[in-house]
Amino acid sequence: MNLKQFNNKRNYRREWNILVCAVLFSSLLHSCANIGTPDGGLYDETPPKIVHTTPEYGSMNANPKKITLEFDEFIKLENSYENVVISPPQFEAPEIESSGKKVTVILNDTLKPNFTYTIDFGNSIVDNNEGNPMGEYAFTFSTGDVIDTLQVSGHVLEAENLEPIKGILVGLYSIDSTMVADDSLFQTRPLERIGRTNGSGHFIIKGVAPGNYRIFALNDQDQSYTYSQQSEKIAFTDQIITPYSKYETRMDTIWHDSIHYDSIFPVKYTHFYPDNITLLAFTKKFSERHLLKSERPQFEKFTIYFTSPSDTLPLITPLNFPNSDSVFVVETVPTNDTITYWIRDSLIYNLDTLAIQLDYYATDTLKQLSLRTDTLELTSKISKERLMRQRKQAEEEWVKEYKKRAKAERRMKQAEEERLEREAEEEERQKAEAEGRKYERKKKEKKKRDKEEEDIIVPPMPPEIYEMKMSSTSGMAPDKNIDISFEEPIEYLDTAKVHFTMKVDSLYMPAPYLIEPVEGKVNTYRFYAEWEPDSTYMLQLDSAAFISIYGKATEETKRNIKVRGLNSFSTLFVKLTNSDPSAIVQLLNGQDKVIKSMPAPEGKAEFYFLAPSTYYMRVFFDRNGNGEWDTGEYETRQQPEEVFYYPNAMQLKAQWDITQTWNLKSKPLAEQKPEKITKQKPDKVKQIQNRNAEKLAEMAKRKRKKS
Repeated sequence: MNLKQFNNKRNYRREWNILVCAVLFSSLLHSCANIGTPDGGLYDETPPKIVHTTPEYGSMNANPKKITLEFDEFIKLENSYENVVISPPQFEAPEIESSGKKVTVILNDTLKPNFTYTIDFGNSIVDNNEGNPMGEYAFTFSTGDVIDTLQVSGHVLEAENLEPIKGILVGLYSIDSTMVADDSLFQTRPLERIGRTNGSGHFIIKGVAPGNYRIFALNDQDQSYTYSQQSEKIAFTDQIITPYSKYETRMDTIWHDSIHYDSIFPVKYTHFYPDNITLLAFTKKFSERHLLKSERPQFEKFTIYFTSPSDTLPLITPLNFPNSDSVFVVETVPTNDTITYWIRDSLIYNLDTLAIQLDYYATDTLKQLSLRTDTLELTSKISKERLMRQRKQAEEEWVKEYKKRAKAERRMKQAEEERLEREAEEEERQKAEAEGRKYERKKKEKKKRDKEEEDIIVPPMPPEIYEMKMSSTSGMAPDKNIDISFEEPIEYLDTAKVHFTMKVDSLYMPAPYLIEPVEGKVNTYRFYAEWEPDSTYMLQLDSAAFISIYGKATEETKRNIKVRGLNSFSTLFVKLTNSDPSAIVQLLNGQDKVIKSMPAPEGKAEFYFLAPSTYYMRVFFDRNGNGEWDTGEYETRQQPEEVFYYPNAMQLKAQWDITQTWNLKSKPLAEQKPEKITKQKPDKVKQIQNRNAEKLAEMAKRKRKKS
């Protein structure tokens, strides 16, 4: 740097310092007359400060009913119901208000003797003008002669998908050696000390005394602070929590601006442990079995719903119509908690009310499954009058459309006849001229342009078409097959009317296939073939290939099937460590939905024919081998099946073969799920906006231009 550059830089710094001092002095002169920011002055970037509390912070042997916090400026309290947590919990809700420079908390519940109380405001206190946050703040006092200062912290996640859970209670029970195995605490005693999770699922429980604790999470629906309802989301662990603290050193930074820092220096602080507790929350499957409801959405079927699964189907005994083994086609789900009965006979389903006796197993007062009998009267949601109106309207539309088509066809025929007559007449005229004779036009009898509509005989309405849906056949992967599904149960498939061919050169040649009903589904068939990559096929179904139980037939259908070539796919090989023989690897899309699943008993999973895209990955340990993730149950101390997320996205491109190694426990569970597919986003961080630096820079810039 030469001397001229040095002097210019020194003069600039001197001008900047003079400007800052002048602005600050001007702001001080006007601050007594105006609470807000003077026009053109600097913004208020000072967070509010507490100047007085009643009782004093950290008071002992206190028993206050009203707590007052006074600040050095006007403040406001944001979302007090969500953000303010009082521990130990209050059964009678406290009254929390902010007004002017004060926050008032009125405790309506009786305080426990010899307890440290914390009123944790979190980050909810901000100044009234600029919204500058005070920062994390908790007011503490004790009803005894000791203030407890320990803390425990961690995260609460959804057990099934590791989503952070916001707003769930996390609480402690103090235990001694005789209570370590007491599993009734959570259901019989209110939580002793509590915290609440933020948008990241993070919690802190403050004011904890030395000792041993059990920890739980609870979505408390009835404000009892106990696990009292099976529908409440909970988390528990057998781990014994022993809080402690240590003095440690961390490096702190003084920033010059948002990019540059002035210095880094060590700072001593108190570190509270444990700070890495992870609780996996779940909702218990409703195990008590009862009849939930029954409904008859249309004349031809009725559905019965139960509250939980069963190994057996209920017994149906008709009371006002004949009974036989073929009266129903039964459609079930794997858990047998939703059962649909399709009625074959029109004489039966046309009854306004179906009376049946239902024998099924339900949970009794002793929590045991016992046989129960109910009588049900099932009435269609669609009345017979409405059904008749719909049919009459359909018939009228059919007559109207048929006559319209018939008249149009008749006019076209008449027009064609007239055209042919004109052509014949012109040909005769030209012939007469060529022969030198006079052409005499023939007298024609004038034809009636249109016949009366009564002359049109309308045939009966054609039978209803058996509507069919076919899964996608465009750009299909070689490992996929085709599902053919219907709204009503299938009675019959005529395989002679199914034709399947493969395009070889320019010709379509017959190809082998297999078509079978899908197990457990009365209205779906699956079409299997040995699909060759980069090939074209044709599936042709003649009319009436499928017949429904009501006699409806399908129309003739042709569908071209294009199978993509191998060069349009990628392949993924996954190698797991810290895994389990029951592991199932799942590939996910950007919406956290499963695309493909593959068992990995030896810690390896192979995924072929993957379309180029961005994928994510999840693993769960299928402990019971049913192929599905299963929740937990507190009564039997069964934890939900373990779930892990690969922490990064995987970008797969065409013709790529990727081998991905994955240590399932390389990161804590709270850090595994990628942010892109995490639906519960962290709370927005409140911070001082630092707008004065920009304003001062702009003022200095204007001054330099003037000079």
